[in-house]
Amino acid sequence: MIRLGTSDILRPSVRATISRWLRMVMFLISIVAIGTIVVDYGFVLDETEVAVVRHIYDYTWWVYFASYLFRLVFDWSSINRKTIFMTVILGLLLTLSAWPRFVPPPVDGHSLTWLWELSANKLLTIFVVVLFAALDISRGVVSFIDKKTNPALLMAACFAVIILFGTLLLLLPRSTLEHIRLSVIDALFVSTSAVCVTGLSTVDISQTFSIEGQMVIALLVQIGGLGVMTITSFFAMFFMGGTGLYNQFALRDMVGSDTFSSLISTLLYILGFTFSIEMLGACLIWTGIHGTMGMTLHEEMFFSVFHSISAFCNAGFSTLPGNLGNASLLYGHNFFYLVISVLVILGGIGFPILMNFRRLVSYYLRKSLQRGDLGQEYPRYIHLTNINTKIVLVTTSVLLGGGFLLTALLEWNGAFAGMPIDEKLVQSFFTSVVPRTAGFNSVDLTHFSLLSITVYLFLMWIGGASQSTAGGIKVNTFAVALANIRAVVRGESSVVLFHREITPDSVSRASAVIFGSIIVIAFSFVVLVIMEPELSPKGLLFEVVSAYSTVGASLGVTPLLGGTSKLLIVVLMFVGRVGLITVLMSLTRQRGERKYRFPKGNVIIN
Repeated sequence: MIRLGTSDILRPSVRATISRWLRMVMFLISIVAIGTIVVDYGFVLDETEVAVVRHIYDYTWWVYFASYLFRLVFDWSSINRKTIFMTVILGLLLTLSAWPRFVPPPVDGHSLTWLWELSANKLLTIFVVVLFAALDISRGVVSFIDKKTNPALLMAACFAVIILFGTLLLLLPRSTLEHIRLSVIDALFVSTSAVCVTGLSTVDISQTFSIEGQMVIALLVQIGGLGVMTITSFFAMFFMGGTGLYNQFALRDMVGSDTFSSLISTLLYILGFTFSIEMLGACLIWTGIHGTMGMTLHEEMFFSVFHSISAFCNAGFSTLPGNLGNASLLYGHNFFYLVISVLVILGGIGFPILMNFRRLVSYYLRKSLQRGDLGQEYPRYIHLTNINTKIVLVTTSVLLGGGFLLTALLEWNGAFAGMPIDEKLVQSFFTSVVPRTAGFNSVDLTHFSLLSITVYLFLMWIGGASQSTAGGIKVNTFAVALANIRAVVRGESSVVLFHREITPDSVSRASAVIFGSIIVIAFSFVVLVIMEPELSPKGLLFEVVSAYSTVGASLGVTPLLGGTSKLLIVVLMFVGRVGLITVLMSLTRQRGERKYRFPKGNVIIN
């Protein structure tokens, strides 16, 4: 008789199979949990439906509770230095929410009655369920990268999934005002515009969506601005203890980290920078509009948070009729427009530049402190400001300065006529900032001259910096292309910027991005003119560039588009946000580097 031990029954392959199936079951349960929350807060439910939803919450809570205990008992070795913090937090939340499930309510007047009532609150259970569901879904998404999925395809697919999910959320009855019935194409359009941080809308946001719907839009903008993979990978790596090597390679390229050791800190800094800047921006916006727009305190707070997120993420959505050109805001609020401009600039220069700023500040602080303590010179480093930071700051400054001067010159007695001098200057600066893919508008763009519209188109086409919340071909691409032209004119064999030789790969990618954008814009413009012959060609061209560059500005054409034209704009926003090269790479099988070289041929170009 053969005797089998536990180790023989649960061989490593069997344990791996069981673990894989358990993860899949937990992933599905998390999807059901999120879906239940959507139904609960998106629809008006009767008593029977409310009871069913409450039972699902309870059952899901018990599943997460059991999985947490199972991990503590049987898989405690997986808890390491990176995951101990989140493990403790989850344990405390589970303990608090478990109290009313194991302990009867205290008698009236007991000192702990308030704590028991807090533990029994439905919102606490929902918060615990949402937290566990987010962790499991993030782990499931990131596991696809560990399967060596094409990173370009993965990024495009993640954006597409979030867009579809956002569409469903915006179609919920509670997302719109009572008398509004939103069509599927309009919901898809707004969801795409929010996730792709564009700002174009076929409907009036303030007259169509309820507070819940506007909160959904703000959430989609935040996810789109940070990047889907940045958020999910942060959950997976920080809260669950890391991912595979292939995932870390892909994520390092996405967030611009220099090394693997700084990957977690880079993700933390990105989220920290984002939320800190948005929080400060919301406070400044509130101080600028408090008591001046006829809003209640809660309305002012929501307005401030919404517009801070929309500005920093370069989305351009507004809860006001007429966007930021609303009569209650246009005059006497220069401080507000300056705050929005600064938020747009910070979001448009990119996370790597903000990281470089942190490095510079840290270096000079340590230098000054050490010099004061030890009385000796701190080591001096020459290249603290990297090439990308120099390119972005110089090019951005030139574009902002040039846009400001041209706008002021062209519209001083035009669209800005009748304004005081200080407001003309502020609006000129604001108008030079928002084409950097923010999409806000204060003065009706239809009042701008043709030359001003041309300048606006040029600024929209360039956009912001790489790895930022902005769109367009990017200032990095534009600067490299100009440097390449200079090198050709001078007869130089290499492209140089700020005493650094630009790699041939960067030059070729810049040329591909510029040439590809021109082809896509020209083709889409021709198609739109054919489909919308009654609309102004100038307005259609403006719409195409705005959509592809994820700007969100319009000459009043967006609500007039037909269903097929709206779908074309949706595709343009998606391609513009994900990136044309990324989309093409996701659809093409990568061959890798050739092991051989063809004979060289000199093509006549003149």
